[in-house]
Amino acid sequence: MSTPFKCIGIIAKSGDPGIAPTLNQLYQYLSDLGLRVLVDEVSATFIKDPAVMRMPTYLLAQHCDLIIAVGGDGTFLTAARAVADYEVPLLGVNLGRLGFLVDISPEQLLGRLEQILAGHYQAEQRHLLSTSIIREQKVIHQQTAVNEVVVHRWVTPSMIEIVTSIDGVYLNTQRSDGLIVATPTGSTAYSLSAGGPILHPALHALVLVPLNPHTLSNRPIVIDDNVEIEIRFNSAKQFNAQVTCDHLEIPDVRCSDTVKIKKAGKPITILHPQDHDFFHILRSKLNWSGGYPG
Repeated sequence: MSTPFKCIGIIAKSGDPGIAPTLNQLYQYLSDLGLRVLVDEVSATFIKDPAVMRMPTYLLAQHCDLIIAVGGDGTFLTAARAVADYEVPLLGVNLGRLGFLVDISPEQLLGRLEQILAGHYQAEQRHLLSTSIIREQKVIHQQTAVNEVVVHRWVTPSMIEIVTSIDGVYLNTQRSDGLIVATPTGSTAYSLSAGGPILHPALHALVLVPLNPHTLSNRPIVIDDNVEIEIRFNSAKQFNAQVTCDHLEIPDVRCSDTVKIKKAGKPITILHPQDHDFFHILRSKLNWSGGYPG
């Protein structure tokens, strides 16, 4: 087969023996095509071929033309952060439950993969968020998020008071359990559970969603994604907060710290089958009722 993807990396759900049948089927198919296949170190233990080439997840994007994530959306997020700086496209195989990002089922795997390797696919760019924790005018931590950045109370029964500015312009002060800053990709994740709107992936936008706000008029707001969001804390007493980027925790954020969030420098590219339909995925995953009227 003639394909632009000569070396393919595989990142699978960590430590789950249930991935073995799909993982081996995928590995064997790609190997039989004469392609170079690299597998992340943990997942390689499930491959039957003793000669499998294994590599740490963070190095795969430096050597591959395509990364295939096998698992659920969590696995895909891990893969996305691994490729964020290298502009390597991602393809998702869904072994999870919901799967907004991984849209190929194991039953469809070989047929869909044949089409994509032949160059018949949709390519979609998704922007990420870059988060910095600033303490005493120094950046003490940085992290990337695909879905969302969440600032929330930590080890305290009380609400926290969050002061939010957009490009240096004061937006509001809220007492709440926290604040979600979500990309369009993340608008179908935690943000959706907290009452935020669904954003189409093509939108250049972010959504700010308060978590259990004390004032009921404090509602989600959609803003342009080409801004810098600054979050400070307003409190008369000492407390600790926590910042999470997707499922990665940054604990021990102090009330004197500043959290700055902006669009990351490079987007990731997701490959979909040619008949990919975002609205069909919404209907299927969210179990929206009603049949097609046409």
